[in-house]
Amino acid sequence: MANETAEHPPVPQSLPTMRQCPFDPPAELAPLREQRPISRMIYPDGHHGWLVTGYRQVRAILADRRFSSRRELIRHSPIPMRMSPDELPPPMPGALTQVDPPEHTHYRRLLTGQFTVRRMQQLTPRIEQIVEEHLDALENAGPPADLVPGFALPIPSLVICELLGVPYDDHERFQRDSATMFNLDTPGDKLIEAMNDLTAFLAELVERKRAKPEDDLLSGLITGGVLNDEELLTIAMTLLVAGHETTANMLSLGTYALLEHPGQLAALRDDPALAGNAVEELLRYLSIVHIGPIRAALEDVEIDGVLIKAGEGVTLNLPAANRDPARFGQADELDITRPATGHVSFGHGVHQCLGQQLARIEMRVAYPALLRRFPGLRLADEPDAAVPRPHAAIYGLNRLLVTW
Repeated sequence: MANETAEHPPVPQSLPTMRQCPFDPPAELAPLREQRPISRMIYPDGHHGWLVTGYRQVRAILADRRFSSRRELIRHSPIPMRMSPDELPPPMPGALTQVDPPEHTHYRRLLTGQFTVRRMQQLTPRIEQIVEEHLDALENAGPPADLVPGFALPIPSLVICELLGVPYDDHERFQRDSATMFNLDTPGDKLIEAMNDLTAFLAELVERKRAKPEDDLLSGLITGGVLNDEELLTIAMTLLVAGHETTANMLSLGTYALLEHPGQLAALRDDPALAGNAVEELLRYLSIVHIGPIRAALEDVEIDGVLIKAGEGVTLNLPAANRDPARFGQADELDITRPATGHVSFGHGVHQCLGQQLARIEMRVAYPALLRRFPGLRLADEPDAAVPRPHAAIYGLNRLLVTW
């Protein structure tokens, strides 16, 4: 164990994930970033790997092909897990986040054309309609309202369903399975059950669309004839789950952050033109991907004088990197007027988030629309009006009770 002094922060026994403030990274990370941005971490299984907290170092490793995303090489979890890697089902073909180039390049190329900036912008009128419909429902029901099930979760769920061609009538099923899969406290048998249920649901959908293709992304991948059923299932599951979980948590947690920073909320409410910049700043400030990305060194690599040996696990901490004062001035302050470009909330390098433009448009539409409809929006006067979800792979809120 390292000497626990200000000059030498302790070596973490696992990745710190508990936030003392719901918006800030765990307090243990800042001393590590300032003193040793690439520091030793003892993983829960005893593996001596690395924790990377500096912005420059995180970007360098994400862009370095000598670090692998292949699941068979990432054998050590930075947090305690209820299942060992050997107990998990083997990775299915088409798992974009778990393969390296050239396999990753092959799959990504098939999808890139579906997520261009131009195509995402073409979806904007429909996203605006979806947002207004949910605001109508909130207004008609009257306050108080829980924005998680009433606003943050259904909007990206409906958008990704329409894009993929998934019937929204089945949203309760895939949202339930998704929540189970992302909950780090889920017992192993329940995790496998949720994965199998979602796989069966998507297998039925692929079979129907193979028989009768429609004008949607999944039908296009099927009629393209390049992917087999296993690959189609994996890609569909990845897009469906990631496409609503991440944006839903940004919408709820981002709204909570604005409510707790009334000056920032007022600035966005009074000037919707700030929406684009506000979205980037909220992405930087909140960093909801709080566990990983995780990589494994394919060979000995020296970065900033630190030798990372072949086979060692490397955990990259995006919340700490996005609060690095060496990159962002007054990094711990929320300022929606700052030029917030350059954050790593969508990752970096070849694995940078495929759906980032869709997520941006959804948030650019949703935040201003919410504040325009309810200019007096505020937290409900209850002790647990906002309930964080720290034990989830994607950080966010279980509840956000508001009034107006």
